[in-house]
Amino acid sequence: QVQLVESGGGLVQPGGSLRLSCAASGSIFTIGTMGWYRQAPGKQRELVATITTVGSTNYADSVQGRFTISRDNAKKTVYLQMNSLKPEDTAVYYCHVRYNYDMIKWGSGTLVTVSS
Repeated sequence: QVQLVESGGGLVQPGGSLRLSCAASGSIFTIGTMGWYRQAPGKQRELVATITTVGSTNYADSVQGRFTISRDNAKKTVYLQMNSLKPEDTAVYYCHVRYNYDMIKWGSGTLVTVSS
C-alpha cells in the first residue's frame, strides 16, 4: 500500500505564508509528477501546481508568482510554499502523486484558511 501524509495547513491572515508538505511512503519504486490541487467550499477541485521528476513546474494563473512547488525525490516529498495568501486561497489542499508509472494516489487533504 501507498500512503500520503500531508501537513502544514492552518489559519493564516491575508498576506501571510504557509508551507504544505506531502510525504509518500509504501510500495513505491518510482515517483512521477507530483502536485497540489485545492477545493474551496461549493467549488470543484482545481489544479494549483505540479512538478515533474526533472523539476519542470506548472501553476494555476491564480497562484503564479505567489506559490512555489518543489520536491525532494530522496524523501519522496512534495512541498508547496504559499506566500501573499488571499482569502480566496481558502480551501482544502490535496496532494496528488503519480507512482509506479500508472498509479495515482490522492492525499486526504489539509485545510488552509486565510482570514483576518
